Amino acid sequence: MARRELGPAALGVAQAVLALLPDAAVVGCSGGADSLALALGAQWAARRRGSAVTAVVVDHGLQDGSARVAARTAGLLAGRGMTAEVVRVEVAASDGGLEAAARTARLAALASYGRPVLLGHTLDDQAETVLLGLLRGSGTRSLAGMAGTVSLGPDGASLIRPLLGLRRAATEAACRDWGVEPWEDPMNADPRFARVAVRQQLAGLSAALGRDLAPALARTAQLARADADLLDQLAGQALPVAAELAVDDLRGLPDALRWRVVHRWLGRLSPAAEFRHVLAVDALVTAWHGQGPVAVPGGQVVRTGSHLTVR
Repeated sequence: MARRELGPAALGVAQAVLALLPDAAVVGCSGGADSLALALGAQWAARRRGSAVTAVVVDHGLQDGSARVAARTAGLLAGRGMTAEVVRVEVAASDGGLEAAARTARLAALASYGRPVLLGHTLDDQAETVLLGLLRGSGTRSLAGMAGTVSLGPDGASLIRPLLGLRRAATEAACRDWGVEPWEDPMNADPRFARVAVRQQLAGLSAALGRDLAPALARTAQLARADADLLDQLAGQALPVAAELAVDDLRGLPDALRWRVVHRWLGRLSPAAEFRHVLAVDALVTAWHGQGPVAVPGGQVVRTGSHLTVR
């Protein structure tokens, strides 16, 4: 009997990558099971598509020995015949926390290559993202989770997540098929990080209910994304963003559209504005009784006659 080139799990990962692989790409690889399977799947897919693929291992320098781990990962991939590089980044302090700062630095390093970027997020990551969004109370856009493809700008650069339909167990099995040992990041077991805490609680809740909740949460993301995309499109058509908002144009819109128009307008003038600011500004339209300015980050929104302005 002829020996198959890949085991079943590795083949599933590789085919998922092949379906979305562009002519050239950068693969973000931390050395964990998800990104390691992604990189090896991209190598397999690149040979069949004739694509140019480079694996980039970003060293955040946040742990002792991080340079050694990055070098090991790059060496493992190079030993498999893949072009692999290590990039060291500095993680600046951020109000959003260490996780967000590290993610921002990592994505900036990967995007700097000017090619589409492949990321190894799985269905389990998507489920955790939805649960985090639910805890933030941020509405359908937050519940929409991560998109399979995200444009990074007019130059055509993008983020591509080929493994969103696969489980974390599949990437772990794929690494076994390929005969590689992933790196276990100790930060992934530290419940001080929000995503780790959510991952642990999601596993506990699934066990308590006797039901795997991850697929349902990922399905919620798919449905919420379709709704949010449509509502954002309708809000953009209802009222273009300008320096001022006309109260009469806002008053007749349904809540879902009016709040989005106000949020888009505030986001342009006050990027740190939150939903509570949106509701306070909305009251200048729907519950007007001559009240004074509404404080928003970086300024104030005032109603002058029939228009809203920021000063």
